[in-house]
Amino acid sequence: MSRRRPAAAFVLAILLTMNPPPESAVGAWSASADAVSALHVDGNQLVDSSGLTVQVRGVNRSGTEYACIQGWGIFSGPNDAASIQAMKAWRVNAVRVPLNEDCWLGINGVPTAYSGPAYQQAIKDYVSLLNQNGLYAILDLHWSAPGTSAANWYAPMPDLDHSPDLWSGVAAAFKGNDAVIFELFNEPWPDSQQDSTAAWTCWRDGGSCPGVSFAAAGMQTLVNAVRAAGATNVLVLDGVSYGNSLSQWLTYKPNDPLNNLAAAWHVYNFNVCNTTSCFDATAGVVDAQVPVLATEIGTNCDFAFMTTIMNWLDARQAGYVAWTWNAWGSDCSSIALISDYAGTPTDYGQTYKLHLADRP
Repeated sequence: MSRRRPAAAFVLAILLTMNPPPESAVGAWSASADAVSALHVDGNQLVDSSGLTVQVRGVNRSGTEYACIQGWGIFSGPNDAASIQAMKAWRVNAVRVPLNEDCWLGINGVPTAYSGPAYQQAIKDYVSLLNQNGLYAILDLHWSAPGTSAANWYAPMPDLDHSPDLWSGVAAAFKGNDAVIFELFNEPWPDSQQDSTAAWTCWRDGGSCPGVSFAAAGMQTLVNAVRAAGATNVLVLDGVSYGNSLSQWLTYKPNDPLNNLAAAWHVYNFNVCNTTSCFDATAGVVDAQVPVLATEIGTNCDFAFMTTIMNWLDARQAGYVAWTWNAWGSDCSSIALISDYAGTPTDYGQTYKLHLADRP
């Protein structure tokens, strides 16, 4: 989530102090606890090791980006098998797990109980538990900061100081497990949130960028770091303007020797691009060439919008991951799917749950 979402950010601050395949091949949801298959990009679809299209439908699980840096834990809420079964009861097939740069690397004064090897092992164990229960994992770099600054909020770009090191480490930890998707950076917003040539140039190439007070690591640098570590995982790259704009994603797409890249997209009712005409003109164009995975969708009370964006994505078999599986209150402005970790839906969450129940 970005700080451009006033209602959600306010609640969070308080709480923190096209040719589709046959329908039978889509969705990859199963009630079994079998381990999930490896994923890779094939044209504009994600497919498993059998070549069947997988439409990701999942939930975000916020907490691992902030608890550690605040010095009180690694997860916010339960992370056991029972909590995963509660998610599966909604028929999701993926969970997005946000990462904190300082916590993974064990730098900038994060308590050792919640950083470095302890944090890394906790993330590994959670991903393993997700996979064992038939769920894909999406790991994203959510909070980061340059130099000795604490990674305690959303930066406009990954930093050259630490972000490549984080992805080298994450890639080394999960290489060989292609049921894990790497989302290289959450919601870039260089050039003061603009959807501009300067923003997209920074996005790909990094360096000295307008609206960024530090040396940025571009997406090409992060792709290179992952591949140099030997990981073959699918990489998904958010667009600019807090991940909401994909207008020049294809033009500035980094080079990947494995050609295993997908576009990550964030869509809320209060974003600039929030109509089907905009979806068609931007994400729709990208989706014709590479997979689009909406790793954050949500609404602060406009439930009709939620149905619209899900239907739009379903029609293209593009994946989506709802924000957020956290018990942050039942008011729809919190953008919380649940009122408790047993999976009791909020009104907003009920919209998502019912939609998933009606999917193949």
